[in-house]
Amino acid sequence: MSLLRALADRDRVFDFMTPRATTVDVRHGPILYLEDVTVSFDGFKAINNLNLTIDDGELRCIIGPNGAGKTTMMDIITGKTRPTQGSVWFGSRHNLLNMNEPEIASLGIGRKFQKPTVFEALSIFENLELAMAADKRILPTLTARMSGEIQDRIEEVLATIGLTELRHRPAGILSHGQKQWLEIGMLLMQKPRLLLVDEPVAGMTEQEMERTAELLTSLAGKQSVVVVEHDMGFVRSIARTVTVLHQGSVLAEGSMDQVASDPKVVEVYLGADEKELA
Repeated sequence: MSLLRALADRDRVFDFMTPRATTVDVRHGPILYLEDVTVSFDGFKAINNLNLTIDDGELRCIIGPNGAGKTTMMDIITGKTRPTQGSVWFGSRHNLLNMNEPEIASLGIGRKFQKPTVFEALSIFENLELAMAADKRILPTLTARMSGEIQDRIEEVLATIGLTELRHRPAGILSHGQKQWLEIGMLLMQKPRLLLVDEPVAGMTEQEMERTAELLTSLAGKQSVVVVEHDMGFVRSIARTVTVLHQGSVLAEGSMDQVASDPKVVEVYLGADEKELA
């Protein structure tokens, strides 16, 4: 029996028809799995027979040298890139390869890119309000009134991202790190079940990196979090399980200490990055 057939057993079905506010049940096993995924661009295999499983509520770090396939992997999960072959499932009911980007996002898969994108002229509060999962058609948006539930959700997210005291300040005055936290907060307003975070600490101060580590580790269990990062010190500070990609495939997987001592990983990171793994 293949991995996909085993996971599709009725006893392991995820019920995504329930409200997204439902507490994450980590007993259900994998929430995301990629099996034998390959992506070819003009004969070059950016992803080569990739197999990856993410558990419900897990915090996973993905590392690898430039060109390892990390960004392409996230593009596949979010529907931006279609693989040449393979299977990609969210739970056991949703074949992501049969869905477009908006449909995948509506399932509860959120992605944060490296460069923060916020509405700088609007306040932090207004940014979070706009990001709320709701009917975004013109008429409902114009006639919408803030309910107590939305207000409570915004207050909860403000506390999570540490920007409560700045709620009425324009987003444009925030530091780079604070803008990153705000964008994470905007994704949290949509109550994702899976959050993909690309190089969250690039350009941050050491203090901001420490706060970001606290933020991401606090989210684990509430949603699954996949962090792609080059800063090995930061990865070590948050890592529970680390997956190393190389040439589009999984090279190694385990704790940070396990992958850092793997001869194959050391060979891939020869040079400046090798010191960072130590």
